[in-house]
Amino acid sequence: MKNIGKFALVGVIVMTVLSFANFFGTRIAGAAVIVGVIFFFLHKRRERRSESNSGLDIRAIRRDLKQKGIWFWIILPVIMNALSIGIALIFLPDYLEHVVSRTEAFLSWNLLFLLIFQLAFFALGEEIAWRAFFQKQLGKMMPIFPALLLTSLLFSFGHIVFASPLVVVYDIFFVFINSVLYGIVFYRTDNAWVSAIAHFLANFSSVVFFLWIY
Repeated sequence: MKNIGKFALVGVIVMTVLSFANFFGTRIAGAAVIVGVIFFFLHKRRERRSESNSGLDIRAIRRDLKQKGIWFWIILPVIMNALSIGIALIFLPDYLEHVVSRTEAFLSWNLLFLLIFQLAFFALGEEIAWRAFFQKQLGKMMPIFPALLLTSLLFSFGHIVFASPLVVVYDIFFVFINSVLYGIVFYRTDNAWVSAIAHFLANFSSVVFFLWIY
């Protein structure tokens, strides 16, 4: 197992601290994505990594999408979203309003084309930060399974917006599950472009489900 460099370790620590920000009444947890993206590119430059082993290889997308079984993992978050919304419609309708209120600050729900761009942009940014940088660096310090779980736990914390405890736990549970699935896609492909496709499809499917419901 490789050792993480001091520079990358600083980025991992800063992202970890920021992911807890919501617990202290501040809304700066999203800054962890910015930090992660910055550290990803700076670390890539410092290490002089080629695109093929950087975790962000646009030329390998077609090859990676042909990988056996990869589409199962890409589509699974969409299924999880349908499941979470379907269950909530019957047992926890407050969850639906909670998700809309959690995302309306940075998503243009009334402008479809802009919304699609925002979903793609945020999905790629989060995958570069949390998978191509954080998960990959964490994987140098521990086996992949705990690295996946810890990355997804911190990723989930960054999405917390406090409301009814049951609603928050329900919301973060599914965020956590999908984060693990994105992490698996990244682990299998070593390509944040591909995990971003899974992330975008999941987010877009949620928008479709919500617009259909409302």
